[in-house]
Amino acid sequence: MRGDEEQQEAVFVFDSLEDRVPADHPLRAIRRLVDKALQELSPLFDALYAEGGRPSIPPEYLLRAALLQKLYAIPSERRLSEHLEFNLLFRWFVGLPFSEPAWDHSTFSRNRERVLTSEVLAAFFEAIRRQAESRRLLSKEHFSVDGTLIEAAASIKSFRPQVQAVKPNRQRRGGKGRHRKPPGPGAGRNEDVNFRGERLSNETHASSTDPDARLAKIKGKEAKLSYRGHLLVENRHGLIVDCRLTQATGTAEPEAAAAMLGRERARQGQGPMTVGADRGYNTRGFVREARALKVTPHVARKRRYNAIDGRTTSHDGYRISQRRRKVVEEPFGWMKDTGGLRKLVHRGLEKVEAIFILTCTAFNLRRLSKLLAEPPLHAANGAR
Repeated sequence: MRGDEEQQEAVFVFDSLEDRVPADHPLRAIRRLVDKALQELSPLFDALYAEGGRPSIPPEYLLRAALLQKLYAIPSERRLSEHLEFNLLFRWFVGLPFSEPAWDHSTFSRNRERVLTSEVLAAFFEAIRRQAESRRLLSKEHFSVDGTLIEAAASIKSFRPQVQAVKPNRQRRGGKGRHRKPPGPGAGRNEDVNFRGERLSNETHASSTDPDARLAKIKGKEAKLSYRGHLLVENRHGLIVDCRLTQATGTAEPEAAAAMLGRERARQGQGPMTVGADRGYNTRGFVREARALKVTPHVARKRRYNAIDGRTTSHDGYRISQRRRKVVEEPFGWMKDTGGLRKLVHRGLEKVEAIFILTCTAFNLRRLSKLLAEPPLHAANGAR
């Protein structure tokens, strides 16, 4: 029998958001991990707020909402606020009651300097990492390291001589170097720039919109204003154990890798450790610093100027590390395609670093939810 269409909704609805979310939804496992980490950060949140005054939006709400933006590839905070208004799943994950309206998108901008900082998000990352370590999901011996360029939210047209970068609205007239055509009718504000005859260098030029960004390029592609992100991944399950974001300098990758290995050595104490890496880390400085930390550098060999010898490359462990080190590419791919790091929307090293750490945390939460959903190895073997 055909049902009748309901023209008027009931006045009272006795239901909760908890009942609307399926018991096996992947966000439930992520929510449990996030709630436990936020409980550990409660003293840190107390120190950020004054004792008196008007109550603010709970920082737990803001952090959960920021995670949703990364997990579901929501392009902007304005769109995220719209989702919180009608998406019951998102409301449940954030903890926002059904009776309360979603906050305005500008709330993120006002609270970013207080809550969504690199200090708070680094503590949040470490809290999630400790949960993975307590479940024995992290390898303590074998790691992989790599870096990638992240395109900054700045146009190449803003890359100007440093004297000129102080006053970006002032145009150069006459002389050699960059020539700017006067805007014609209907040309808008996107002026034409000719770089012919001008040598662009990070030593003499800077972006007028994002001074922390540096001009860098990948072989075979054009140079862009960028930052450089670095990851240290354990080889067992591909979880990120450490992350850093730096300026895109020529020596940023080995320097950041050495710093991350130093922190990991301090966590693990004494014991054998290996690190797999590509040819960019096959430098005498990085190999020397890794060996000083008692970490065996399994870096890819070069045809010339090889910093490692046969004592390292002759072992089976070296071949395994070189094959397994590609696991570090998966986080970078997800962070750029889903996490919104293909091209940044924030400017400044401090803000970009905070977003990078948040995206790394989102990847670990996504990976952990899948690992925890899998049956234990002994149970799977017993079922067979």
